[in-house]
Amino acid sequence: MSSLALYDTRSRTTRSFVPLKPGEVSIYLCGATVQASPHIGHVRSGVNFDILRRWMTKSGYSVTFIRNVTDIDDKILSKAIDEKLSWWALAIKYEREFASAYAAINVSPPTYEPRATGHITQMIELMRVLIERGAAYAPGNGDVYMEVRKLSSYLTLSHQKLDDLLPAEDADETFKHDSRDFTLWKAAKTGEPSWPSPWGPGRPGWHLECSAMAYTYLGEVFDIHGGGLDLIFPHHENEIAQSEAAGYAFAKLWMHNAWVTSSGEKMSKSLSNSLQVTEILKQVRGIELRWYLGSAHYRSMLEFSPAALEESATAFRRIESFLHRATEILGHEPMPTLSQTFINAMNDDLAVPQALALISEALRIGNTAITVGDKKVLESSANEIRGALEVLGCDPFDAVFAHIGESDLTVVLDGTIQLALAQRASARARKDFAASDAIRDGLTALGITIEDTPQGPRWSITRTEER
Repeated sequence: MSSLALYDTRSRTTRSFVPLKPGEVSIYLCGATVQASPHIGHVRSGVNFDILRRWMTKSGYSVTFIRNVTDIDDKILSKAIDEKLSWWALAIKYEREFASAYAAINVSPPTYEPRATGHITQMIELMRVLIERGAAYAPGNGDVYMEVRKLSSYLTLSHQKLDDLLPAEDADETFKHDSRDFTLWKAAKTGEPSWPSPWGPGRPGWHLECSAMAYTYLGEVFDIHGGGLDLIFPHHENEIAQSEAAGYAFAKLWMHNAWVTSSGEKMSKSLSNSLQVTEILKQVRGIELRWYLGSAHYRSMLEFSPAALEESATAFRRIESFLHRATEILGHEPMPTLSQTFINAMNDDLAVPQALALISEALRIGNTAITVGDKKVLESSANEIRGALEVLGCDPFDAVFAHIGESDLTVVLDGTIQLALAQRASARARKDFAASDAIRDGLTALGITIEDTPQGPRWSITRTEER
């Protein structure tokens, strides 16, 4: 059996994954800065790393998964002014929106989900260590800076040269030893939230929080640190600088997912091409959006278009329809199994596109088995497909998806349609094909698709965009 191999951004190699502790995996994923509604570019990271987590769990590991929430930063303060809300009210508002978006696409909740504002004490202690070790300094203006020229391993993730960098993003340059030094602690400004510290009231810099929280929940060294490509520099580079300067080994392996792009550009608010999750979920179901976001390799760009989304959703509906058809024929739901070829694909740096090709082949074989009446082959194909979908978080029999939208109205609708189908069957039995066709055409006009099968007629709701 193949062993799991993952691409490490820092070494730029794909290498066998060996956990720090046998049977256990520790993962830290940079989560949302909760300053706006989530778009599909935001949640792609959640899907990609949820697939990693599910695969590791399926492989027998006990996984501790940390995903933080950045609930204080410049963007949040600015947006709070725009929306006429307290900064904390705005942060909570959008944190809840992110939680709802993750739930809608079946991204499992993290083991722990720490907020930045809940870990100010740990950040202050980390800064104290950095100052004592000579890696950081407090010039007396209330700020604390990281002195990058004293860091022998700085820029080992992005592989840039220090002298090629532009000055760091913030603060009064007159207090810095070098314009590229980055801020750990920002002195309080009038009207902004602040916390007390030995260097004066202020608030943490963006990079500081993740080093402090990773140490709090996972210790001095852990297995995997993840996030989007845009975080490699400066965020992750500065995390490494802070943590290693404090004496921590930090992350053994770095994984980064690529972006969702629109017209070849990274999806972002600044480009005005964001697609909010709530809007997309009006077009496709959560399971279909997850299928789409997880379909490309996590290190490949995913170019968004409405046509591509619908094509992906249609492909998934075929798979879903096959599994329900197999359940009717076999008399029970498929039992999830994994083929060795699927295992090999997932162990090859989570090669999801290869896994999808295997699902397509199993679907072809399964549909042929239905045609020729081979239940043994049908069951084998259905089991393999369901096993793969379970790992990808797209199992249509999962209670997360299976009961979404169920209500008494669904029962009434099914009973009404079954009554119409019974009348249609009676018309066909007496060779009144005009009446039979009229019933079918009437249901079609209402958005109900009828499929005649050897096991009897089946109905499904035709999606609006298909009609």
